Order: sequence, then structure tokens, then C-alpha cells
Amino acid sequence: MNGVLVLDKPEGFTSFDAVALMRRLCGERKAGHTGTLDPMATGVLPILLGSGTKAIPFLADNEKEYEASFSLGVRMDTGDRTGTPVARSEKKVTREELEKALPAFRGDILQIPPMYSAVSVNGQRLYQLARKGVEVERAPRPVRVDELELLAFSEEEQTGSLRMRCSKGTYVRVLIEDLAAACGSEGHMTALRRVAACGFTLEQAVTVEAMRARAEEGTVQQVIRPVESLFENLRAVQVSPAQSVRFQNGGALFTARVPGCPKEDACRCRVYGPDRRFLGLGAVHAQEGLLTVLRLFPGE
Repeated sequence: MNGVLVLDKPEGFTSFDAVALMRRLCGERKAGHTGTLDPMATGVLPILLGSGTKAIPFLADNEKEYEASFSLGVRMDTGDRTGTPVARSEKKVTREELEKALPAFRGDILQIPPMYSAVSVNGQRLYQLARKGVEVERAPRPVRVDELELLAFSEEEQTGSLRMRCSKGTYVRVLIEDLAAACGSEGHMTALRRVAACGFTLEQAVTVEAMRARAEEGTVQQVIRPVESLFENLRAVQVSPAQSVRFQNGGALFTARVPGCPKEDACRCRVYGPDRRFLGLGAVHAQEGLLTVLRLFPGE
């Protein structure tokens, strides 16, 4: 079974747990995911099946969209509600203060990875050190936040929610901590839901319960999306029968002979055969005027 399953990951599942379960329900030995979600987080988790796993190295740094709930007044060692309180603040933050602080967290910003993360320092995962009570210095990392808005906030309860569209590697819980600090308080994340990733949205996702039901009915295939759906942001070109054979054998094609082929150097595109069957990904080499094979997806 080849393709993409867009799962609505439930709370309490690690991304590995979700992949293992979908591998069993789909009856497909080869499976992988496109971006980790913490156990507490829910939402869009694209799972690649069969030959779809070959797409992982070629996926762009797709933006992700989240909705996150937060609480001010307490900072946790983990940055979220699963941790232990490490700092408190009595200040009552106003909605106006939060709104005024938001612009500083839009655009290109730097974040210090949290201790409870999978980042490696000197060969050790930070979360492994954190569990031993060890804290080490971490270098700030650049991330990008294209959209950030306050969806709701209760000044009485000091709780609210945010929506953000950001680059891969952005830590939402760190942003919440930094936002709280900018308002003179402490804070932590209480819930996180990924509403979009790799071009897929929650409306396209299926739940674990629905997948279990489909596995019993034998209708799993109906919700498996083609591998090419991962690359809808790339231009599509169609080649002739002879070019199709050459491309599938690893041969390069002259861009001038491929209708609609992009001319920009290093540009990637989806390549289709004369029957509109997805063959794979091609890369343009402008100086040589060639379209070379980047990755073939047999069986598509």
C-alpha cells in the first residue's frame, strides 16, 4: 500500500505509536511520519506508507499551523501542563499587554530549545539530561513565525489561546514562555493542536477510531492519498511515451523538449507520463538544459 494517510493524532500517542498502529491497520510494513508531535499534542500527522516513505528527504520545509492554549502565572520545567512548576508570578496580564507583545514574535526570531526536547548536545538528547536534573547551555536557533494571533484571553483566569503559522522547528511552548516573560509574567502551554502540515488540514484527517473501523470493513485504501499529493506546490510536467521510458530508466531529458518545463536552475517538478501517471520528481539543471531524475516513485 503506497501513499499518504493524514491522521488526526489523539492525545497520549507518541508519533511512533501512531505510525506503529497505522502500519498494522493498513497492513503495510514500511511507514514513517513527516514531523513529530509530542504525546500531549493532537492534530495533523501525515503518515507515509510503502514507497511514500521515499518522499521524506524531498519534502520542503513546509509551514505548520497550530492552535495552542496557555495559562499565565506559572512556568513548568517541561514548558507545558505535564511538568512541574518552577516559577510563579502574581502579575495580572491584560489582553492589551499581550496584543502589544505579539509583533515581536512575528517574522524571523531566535528560540532557545527547551531542555525537554529531542535536540542533541554532545551526543545526548536534552530530554535525557533534563530527566536527570541536568541543565546545559543551548544556543539560540532561528525560526520563522509568519502568522501569530491571540484567539481568546480571560484576564480573570489568565488563560487564553493562540493561532500561529510557523516554520519547522518552532517550539510553541517556548514562544508562550517568552510571550509571558515579555509581559512580565510566567506561562506554560496547556494544549496544542496542529491544524495544518505538509499542505494537509484537519478537514482531510481521519481519526484513529475511523481507521480501526475501516480496517475491519476493509476500506482503508479509500482514505490513502497518492504520494504526489505531498508535492502539489511543485509545477507538473507531462512527458512523451519515449521520454517516460527514459526518465524511468534514470535518464535525463532535455528541458527544451518537455512542454512547460521550468527553466530556473535547481527547480523541482512533478513528472507525469503520457497516461497522467505520476513517475516521480525531476530537478532542472539550467546550464545544461537538462531535467534529471530526483526520485522515482514506482507503483504510483
